[in-house]
Amino acid sequence: MKLLTTIRKAFGYFLLVPAVYLLFALLLSAVTVNKKARNSNLDKSIYLTTNGVHLSIVLPVKNIDNQVLSGIKYTENDKYLSFGWGDKDFYLNTPTWGDLTFTNAFKALFLKSSTLMHVYRYKNRHPNWVAIKVNQHQLKQLNTYFLKSFKKDRNGKKIILENQGYTSTDNFYKANGAYSCLKTSNTWVNTAFKKVGLKACLWTPFDFGLMEKYED
Repeated sequence: MKLLTTIRKAFGYFLLVPAVYLLFALLLSAVTVNKKARNSNLDKSIYLTTNGVHLSIVLPVKNIDNQVLSGIKYTENDKYLSFGWGDKDFYLNTPTWGDLTFTNAFKALFLKSSTLMHVYRYKNRHPNWVAIKVNQHQLKQLNTYFLKSFKKDRNGKKIILENQGYTSTDNFYKANGAYSCLKTSNTWVNTAFKKVGLKACLWTPFDFGLMEKYED
């Protein structure tokens, strides 16, 4: 009888953890930082986008530092690049929520694994991107943030994962940093916004937290 009671309590605590996580995620996503930031000379545009799982930041190629562009696969016809960061296994095996499995989610949240930078190439601006105005200093800060996120080989070059993209217009590169339930692909984007003084969530592991800050 005592064993059954113990099992019930353990199961109850097991179910409580994701419920508490979700509650804190919703509460902290609702808290806005840099809400009243006043930045001058906002003459550059960046874009925020999501594939329904992972947020990405899109920059015009002309506004990306040469150090960031070095080692990234793109052509002269590509006018925009999007940057995202996340867990290697989760990125490669969960391109959409329909691909999510319990195993993928558990490994991403609770087991240590490698991380990747995900770069998409675009010839044209997409209508579902959210345009955000920044100044030159903020743009430089974003470029620095991207550059520090790429892992380099002993020769200082970015490390591409050949033939691992979702399509013919995206690639994965090895990244720095460790993924966890507290630092997801979406917190990486949210942290970038916080660092450069853009409106952001206090903390958010989901894409909708930040997207909602920029809804009309």
